Amino acid sequence: MESSTTLTAASMPVYGRHLLDTEGHVELISSAAHFGFRFKGTQCQLYGYLPTEGEHNYLQYELDGVYQKRIKISGKDSLPITITAPRGGSHKVWIYKATEAHTGPIFIEKVTGEKLRPLQRPHRAPLIEFIGNSITCGAAADDSEVPCDSGVYHDQHNAYDAYGPRVARALKANFTLSSVSGIGVYRNWNSDGPTLPQVYDKADFQKDNNQLWDFRKQKPAIVSIALGTNDLSPGDGIKKRLPFNEQTFIAQYVSFVQLVKSKYPAAQIVLLSSPVMNGEQKEMLEKCLTAVKATIDILYPLDKAVALYFFKPLQVRGCTGHPSVADHGKMAEELVGFFRRHHSGAVLKPDLESEKLDQ
Repeated sequence: MESSTTLTAASMPVYGRHLLDTEGHVELISSAAHFGFRFKGTQCQLYGYLPTEGEHNYLQYELDGVYQKRIKISGKDSLPITITAPRGGSHKVWIYKATEAHTGPIFIEKVTGEKLRPLQRPHRAPLIEFIGNSITCGAAADDSEVPCDSGVYHDQHNAYDAYGPRVARALKANFTLSSVSGIGVYRNWNSDGPTLPQVYDKADFQKDNNQLWDFRKQKPAIVSIALGTNDLSPGDGIKKRLPFNEQTFIAQYVSFVQLVKSKYPAAQIVLLSSPVMNGEQKEMLEKCLTAVKATIDILYPLDKAVALYFFKPLQVRGCTGHPSVADHGKMAEELVGFFRRHHSGAVLKPDLESEKLDQ
């Protein structure tokens, strides 16, 4: 067993999309990809870096179950980031990637400190995979450090406080996020593709990457899919955009659900509408999702019926028309009740023991 004063990244279980490089460093990829460890004393050091110079990215962390703040990571050098506890004793830390896959990876080398041990989530707690677009990423939600309309796009990302992780924490479930800003089912916000069905099997959701995601690493009890906002959007006003094609959308959505079911045959599929839509757009998306459910339920009569949830219209207060951190809280409150009513067998019977230590 390695020294208790150093934990290599490879020794810590990671939740969410990630890869291990030839040096044993962990590449955090997806929104809210996370790992945890325990240390003793008042300080520990986290070593992380980016693949290129001149860029920055963000981590977030919990200390003893309480969210602390975002951590800015810059440059290719693996420099120590000190995490400080207000008092001595034993402490638990969970580190989360604050940004999405297309922002780029964050590499984790190691953690140093006293009496370090890796943490793992309760094994028997259900896993929920949240698939979606920028809303699911927690993009443009947090202007507490960098105001809206300033900095770069990911400066306002806050995956930890997005609706998915909030729902999972409320239900004591494990979670992963598979989400990309601007992406859709058959077309994206300002392009014809690649769409999420075209990149779902790629480790980093990039079409030209040959590295595939190993779906055996996670077995969700529930897969929550929230797509359609970008398919129905009017676009960026620059690229020519054809009217929304209802039949194409439904057909492509059905195919994507079939792809997900091929990866996770036993999972409960949940389809969510969009909280940012109103009027005719809202009605059209809900109509399409109802049609997708009906088709899948006919195709898979022995499987769990697809569940639908239609959000209440939300007056969003985040950047660029996105939900804010507070808005995500409202969305999560809606969804927690929905999951409790309809999926109590999967969500409310987890292993409620506290996080175990790796032996």
